[in-house]
Amino acid sequence: MSLIAPPLSLYVHMPWCVKKCPYCDFNSHGVRGDTPPYESYVDALLADLDADLIDFGGAVHGRTVQTIFFGGGTPSLFAPDLIDRFLDGVRARLQLATDAEITLETNPGTVEHGRFDGYLAAGVNRLSFGIQSFDDAKLRRLGRIHSASEAEAAVKSAQDAGYINLNLDLMYALPEQTQEGALADVARAVALQPTHISHYQLTLEPNTAFAANPPPLPDDDHAWAMQEACEQQLAAAGYRQYEISAYAQSDRRCAHNLNYWRFGDYLGIGAGAHGKLTDVASGQIIRRWKTRLPKAYLATPAGAGRIGGSAPVAPDELPFEYMLNALRLIDGVPMADFVERTGLPLERIAGALAHARQRGWLADDPGRLHTTALGQRFLNDVISGFLD
Repeated sequence: MSLIAPPLSLYVHMPWCVKKCPYCDFNSHGVRGDTPPYESYVDALLADLDADLIDFGGAVHGRTVQTIFFGGGTPSLFAPDLIDRFLDGVRARLQLATDAEITLETNPGTVEHGRFDGYLAAGVNRLSFGIQSFDDAKLRRLGRIHSASEAEAAVKSAQDAGYINLNLDLMYALPEQTQEGALADVARAVALQPTHISHYQLTLEPNTAFAANPPPLPDDDHAWAMQEACEQQLAAAGYRQYEISAYAQSDRRCAHNLNYWRFGDYLGIGAGAHGKLTDVASGQIIRRWKTRLPKAYLATPAGAGRIGGSAPVAPDELPFEYMLNALRLIDGVPMADFVERTGLPLERIAGALAHARQRGWLADDPGRLHTTALGQRFLNDVISGFLD
C-alpha cells in the first residue's frame, strides 16, 4: 500500500465522573469515597504520551497536532491548573498548530464558578456541555446530576468568561418523550446561542443499566419524525447539519471530530483511550487502545501494561473502517481521499459503490463520495456493503 499521512490529533481520556448514567457505555467510572488521584493521573498521561512517542516515533516525528480533545468521563472534574500543566507538557513534546482547536467536555453539574476563566487561560478554546435535555423530569430519568436551570447557568457562565466556541449535547427519543418535548429542548438550546449542537438519538447500548432494564422509548417511526422535525428547527435557526448527529453555525464545525470522520490520525492517551496512526514507512495503519481500568492504567503508565491492545488494520478491513467514518459526513469526502488514506485502489470498492448507487444510497458523483437522503436514513446498510 502507498499511504499519505493525514492530519494528526490527540485524544485524552479522563475516566472519572460523579455518577455513571444508566445509558452510558463509555469508559467512565463513578467517583466513590476517596477523591480520584487527579494529579497522579496527569503525570501518567504525560508518561503514556512519552511511551507512545517512542513506540511510534517514525509515524509521529515532525508532524503537527491540529486538535486536542479531552473526553470522558467528566474532564471538568480536573482543575484548570492540572489541564494547564498537561497542555504545557504536550507543547514541550509535540508541535501544536498555532490555531489548534482544544476541546474540553464538561458536565453542568460539576463546574465551579470561576473555573472557565482558568480553562481559557490554560489554552482550552472550545467547551462541550453534556446537557442532554432541558426537561428536569427527563434529566432525572437519564440519571443526570444537573437541572435545566443549572445547565443554562453553566453555559452563560462560560460565555461570560469569554468562550465563544461552545457545543451543547442533546438527546432525543428519550423515555416517553413526545415530538413537542424534543422540539422544546432544541428551542432552549438554540436560545443559548452555542456555535455547535450535537443532537443524537438515545439508544440502548449493551452492558448498561438501561439495556438491563429498558425504559419505554418512542418507536422507530416516532424517533425518525422527531429527528426530521428537529433538523428543520435547527436549520431554521442557522445550524447546518454536516454530520449525522452534528449541526454547526458557519465555520464552527468540530475540527477534531472532522478528523475522525475523514479517517485522520490521532494519538489516544489515558485509560481506555483509542488511537489510530498511519505509518507511511511500513505501509500500515495501526490501531492501539489502552487498558480500561484507571487503577491498572496508573500502575504502569509508561510500560506495556498500559496497552490494552495494538494491531495493524488488515487491508480487507480498511474499506469498511473508512466508510464507517466518512459516510457520516453529509457532504462526504473527495473520492481521492479513499486512496490516499487507505492506500487501496478505487477498484477495491467498485462493486460496493455500484451496488449502493443502484439502491439510491450513494450519489452518482465520480469526484465525491457521499450519501443521498435515503442513504443517510439507511446508513448502516450502506456501510455494511463495504464489509469484505
